[in-house]
Amino acid sequence: MTQRSILRVVLAASLLIASTAVSAGEYFERDGVALRGYDPVSYFTEGKPQPGLPAHSYVYKGSKFQFASADHQRLFAENPDKYAPQFGGFCSYGTAQGYKVSTQPDAFSVVDDKLYLNYNREVVKIWQQDVPGNIAKAEENWPEVSKMEPKD
Repeated sequence: MTQRSILRVVLAASLLIASTAVSAGEYFERDGVALRGYDPVSYFTEGKPQPGLPAHSYVYKGSKFQFASADHQRLFAENPDKYAPQFGGFCSYGTAQGYKVSTQPDAFSVVDDKLYLNYNREVVKIWQQDVPGNIAKAEENWPEVSKMEPKD
């Protein structure tokens, strides 16, 4: 392989990596959909997670959110900061501890009209032992944690 061929391969790989980074949004995603495809508005209106539908989607900060209904999609589009989960939809307790991990849709808390997701329901129990303290630590840590690669 010539030096020119090697340079082409390196350049192509760099472009592929850059395009992948650009296409990734700010929120926890699986299969290109934020929050595993669950409707963030449903946590507030139904008090529980509901699966979203591809027909009702909205892109916010580079992440594609799905909604259970056109009404939920409209509510989110009108005020995404109200409904989008804190800490990019990553585990709030993990963020408070200084690391970035995924979440499960049923591991959540709504506190002061903000959605906080956690790794699983066992972690929610730990999170709830000191909600104000965990929120304060997570808010303090998020600028650094947001730059990390998720652990799982």
